This record gives sequence, structure tokens and C-alpha cells, in this order.
Amino acid sequence: MKRRVLEVVDYDPAWGKLFADEQILLVKALGDVALNIHHIGSTSVTGLAAKPVIDILMEVSDLEAVESKNQQMLSLGYEVKGENGIAGRRYFQKGGNARSHHLHAFKTGDEALTRHLAFRDYLVAHPQIAQQYGELKQGLILAGHNSSAPYMQGKNDFIQHHEKLALSWYLSR
Repeated sequence: MKRRVLEVVDYDPAWGKLFADEQILLVKALGDVALNIHHIGSTSVTGLAAKPVIDILMEVSDLEAVESKNQQMLSLGYEVKGENGIAGRRYFQKGGNARSHHLHAFKTGDEALTRHLAFRDYLVAHPQIAQQYGELKQGLILAGHNSSAPYMQGKNDFIQHHEKLALSWYLSR
């Protein structure tokens, strides 16, 4: 299998529409299994450089109900990945090595829902931090960290630091 090479590109205003279009497809395919569907990740933050992959966060009342819709997810072009290393999550990828979408499903009340939304909203509210984050990601790619493990490791300290600040900020609003 060919190694996936990551790229980070300048913000694309089309990302919002790509999410909205996918959200419509997901609602039709999943019905009331999806309680809320959110655009998260760097593509959801106006002006932020990102991998051109739409990250989607789905809140569900029951993970087994999500699994019962695996055939519908396959019909939309998603690979069903199960927990994929994170307990309490159901994960789906679309686009193979040329990924276009990642979907993360968590049960209502899971702290991961709050964490993802807090980090997104924090970056939106703090554009200077979003810019630092974008520059970090672009720098990692330029330094040759264009495969998943070294790229993720290179972002880890920044994310850990700002995620704590984001949660405090988000929960105090």
C-alpha cells in the first residue's frame, strides 16, 4: 500500500460548504442516530491552514446504533474503522489515501465532544493562536514531517497546552 503523504494548505472557504453538503448526506443516511453533527478541526476555523480533510464530530445517544448504520456509511464511501485506538469512539474515513473526510462519533456526555468543540471555538475566538497553530503545521510539513506519526507528534505539545486553556475558557463562558 502506498504511504499517505500529508499536506497542509492555506484556508479554503469551500471547506464550510463541503461540510454542509456532507452533513446533509449523513442526516439522510443516519436519521435520528445522529443527534448533532459538527464541523471541527482546522478546516472549521476561518483563515487556518489545514490538511484538506473535513473533520466531523457526531454526537449520538447509542454507539451500537451507529454500528447498525455501517452499511449506510459504506454506501457514502466511508471506511468503518471501529474505535481505531480511542475507547468510546466510532471512527470513519472517506477517500482512502487521498482522504476527504474523517468522522468521529461519540456518545452524549463523552468528554471528547466538549474537548473538540472547545478547541475549535477557542481557535475561532483567538485568531493569533490559530495563526501560530497554522504556522506550526506548515513548518512540520516543510521540515519533512509529512506522514501521520511525526506530524501528530510535532503538534502534540501545542495541542496539549492549548487544549487545557481552551477547556477552561469554553467551560467558563
